[in-house]
Amino acid sequence: MPLLWLIIAVMIIAAVGFVLGRTRALAATGGETRDLHSLPNYYGWNVFLKVVVPASGLVLLWLLIQPMFIDRAVSAMIPESTISEGSSLGLAMSEVRRTADGITNAVNLGEMSQEMATDSAVDLAEFTSSLKDAGQIVASDLTQTIVVAAQRYNALSARSSLIMAIIVIAVSLVGLAVALRETQPLFRARNVVEQGVRALLIGAASIAILTTIGIVFSLIFNTVEFFRLYNAWDFFFGVEWAPSFSGRGGSSELGVLPLLWGTFYISIVALLVAVPIGLFSAIYLSEYASNTVRSVAKPMLEILAGIPTIVYGLFALLTVGPMLVSVFGDGGLLGVDWQGGGRAVVTAGLVMGIMLIPFVSSLSDDIINAVPQALRDGSYGLGATQSETIRQVVLPAALPGIVGAILLAASRAIGETMIVVLGAGAAARLSLNPFEAMTTVTAKIVSQLTGDSDFASPEALVAFALGMTLFVLTLGLNVVALYIVRKYREQYD
Repeated sequence: MPLLWLIIAVMIIAAVGFVLGRTRALAATGGETRDLHSLPNYYGWNVFLKVVVPASGLVLLWLLIQPMFIDRAVSAMIPESTISEGSSLGLAMSEVRRTADGITNAVNLGEMSQEMATDSAVDLAEFTSSLKDAGQIVASDLTQTIVVAAQRYNALSARSSLIMAIIVIAVSLVGLAVALRETQPLFRARNVVEQGVRALLIGAASIAILTTIGIVFSLIFNTVEFFRLYNAWDFFFGVEWAPSFSGRGGSSELGVLPLLWGTFYISIVALLVAVPIGLFSAIYLSEYASNTVRSVAKPMLEILAGIPTIVYGLFALLTVGPMLVSVFGDGGLLGVDWQGGGRAVVTAGLVMGIMLIPFVSSLSDDIINAVPQALRDGSYGLGATQSETIRQVVLPAALPGIVGAILLAASRAIGETMIVVLGAGAAARLSLNPFEAMTTVTAKIVSQLTGDSDFASPEALVAFALGMTLFVLTLGLNVVALYIVRKYREQYD
């Protein structure tokens, strides 16, 4: 049974249970609600929750555990002798899952019969042709072992889904029966429902914490595995980044210093653009602009924060890069040959700086507005001009918050990916020339995990080490920003 139909079935049982619970509670007292401990609806909600919550928990648990058992059962069908040189069991399982999805889609589109989808002795040429006719991308060297494993994968998935549907519906019906049996006039339905809703709210609030913990542990485990295969000293202090995947010959050089340098260099250029423009914008909006101008200008600035980063990346690739080449390139307006191509540090830095302007301006504007008007009035009373008041009173009072806003923008710049991929290039190098192409940690994480990756190799596991390094850096910046804001924040009554 498809998951959507299973959810609908559980919700129907729960809705019926709500009506039955409410009706049963009223019938037990002859329709007299004063003889009930709780309002009739609470009895209905008690039944509803005891149908939906156990069933939902079972579905989530099943969907988490099911892939592991199916992968283990299917991987046992693939002999090591059938795995090609330069490949691994993980890559073979990726091909199995892709082929299984292709079989399912081909059957649904009518390009493959159900008999062919389950026949272990199927003709490979005809089978591959049916998949391609359905628009499914499969390997050109599809083997009989992969086909049989994919068919087994689909069979186990279908059987597991059927078993899950039966058990979930059975659990829903048991929950319905138990809740209806509890429905008596003196049953404390309101207390039970409120405690259940409180538990659900606590669970929802815990999702963010649990997700963060899961991400951290995932990074830690894979990073530790990487350092078992690759020397930590060479990673943290190596000055060359040259991964060489299995089957391509050579040994990999996985030094992170060129990537960190590119990350910080592009971020510094971005902050050199964003901080002055954002800070001056915030000063103008908070101190000089009229209410009419502010009501229009501030939302227009904040629109920049809502533009997808891929759009900024295309802007860097198609507009800013060629414009810079026309100025600083060979035959450009300045007559110099500094920038050979559109992808460079300065290209990504300029566009990223534009993206960061609303982060700096909006936060700084809120911080400046929080400075009490009494400080300004006192400065004016002593004979200071408006500009002197801003420089000598307002900005010093708001400085800790402004510094925190800048550090938060820096952490946002360090984690940016798409602008770097499209605007800065992919060259990992240590250079001070802002007109050369460079890359960052996030861009290399994407490239290392693009396509089928063998997670037993250091070339794939290095992405997790890069992610852990980036996580520690951004966490450190955020901690410093919060420390500065809290320690030096001015308290006003």
